[in-house]
Amino acid sequence: MTAKPNSTRAAILIPFAIVTLLWGSTWIVIRDQLAVVPASWSVSYRFLVGGMAMAAFAFARREPLRLDARGWRFAAILGSAQFVLNFNFVYRAEAYITSGLVAVVFAMLLVPNAVFARVFLNQRMGRQLVIGSGVAMAGTALLFLHEARTDPNGPAASLMGIGFTLCAILSASTANVMQATEIAKRYPMAPMLAVAMLIGAALDAIFAYATAGPPAFEWRLGYILGVLYLGLFASAVAFTLYFRVIRVIGPAKAAYSSVIVPVIAMLLSTLFEGYRWSPLAVAGAVLTGIGLVIALRARRPAR
Repeated sequence: MTAKPNSTRAAILIPFAIVTLLWGSTWIVIRDQLAVVPASWSVSYRFLVGGMAMAAFAFARREPLRLDARGWRFAAILGSAQFVLNFNFVYRAEAYITSGLVAVVFAMLLVPNAVFARVFLNQRMGRQLVIGSGVAMAGTALLFLHEARTDPNGPAASLMGIGFTLCAILSASTANVMQATEIAKRYPMAPMLAVAMLIGAALDAIFAYATAGPPAFEWRLGYILGVLYLGLFASAVAFTLYFRVIRVIGPAKAAYSSVIVPVIAMLLSTLFEGYRWSPLAVAGAVLTGIGLVIALRARRPAR
């Protein structure tokens, strides 16, 4: 009897689903944080909370935060790519375009993840994964067309927002591929993530101070809860699960979380923001789901 591919096992599907649900909800929270506090300070607070949570988790597991020189370099690069560049670009993108459009554009993470995995990890996409990717990207294109049509911003603002999102995608993809390397697997996940997040938070704070001035904070309950939610659940929990998934099924398949996230974001927007589905959006969501199923059932995604 042929064994099931790793990506259809519960040990992968459950964390994959949790990550997708968590990140699908972040776009609304991020949008709520853009009113008063400069984006870079909000990013810094998020990863300060996430880094402290990961450090506490590592301590509970009796995993020391001590790293060798290579580990510190790896954590610094990971933190810079994932927790500084990626999120500063995302927060700035949402100042120009709707959160739905940012989420849809971010679905393109699948492309650089697959390319970088081929170049740096010598992982080749199997035929079934290519077919699933094609179907999913067709669905993403329909979602993009729908969101672009309904975006209230002008073309100049839309181009700025999309440009920031593309920069975020490249930064995130760099960090994703790093997690699939042999170097990453030499270090326990919790200490590495704790150090990377805390380094990222410090760099975010330096950048925020240089570009936006002294620390600013909004003592509004919604903002405080948003920082805690993004730091604890959307960062500490989600990145731990996501990076573990990457190590098992590779960056290309793992990037499918970003493909399904826009659909989750739109479903949540339907509940909390009165989002109305058009036939175009429904068709895009259906195609995205079909592509996801095809790709995750591929038996040899990285050969």
